Amino acid sequence: MEILWWLAPTVVVTAVAMLWAVWAGRDRAPVRDEQRFAEALMRDSVVRSDRVVRRPERGTGIAVRGPSRPAR
Repeated sequence: MEILWWLAPTVVVTAVAMLWAVWAGRDRAPVRDEQRFAEALMRDSVVRSDRVVRRPERGTGIAVRGPSRPAR
């Protein structure tokens, strides 16, 4: 059993990290779905198509040859 004592600090640190992750990831103020949906509907959602900028496709750096010829 003495051989495994070197694992104790690792186990403690892992347990503390898991507890912190659970605490940090909790919901702070639960918001109902209906409330979020109503807020989303009330926001201004103007979409302008003239602001869309199309960029040319970037090359991948791989040269592609044309169709290969069958061997004669």
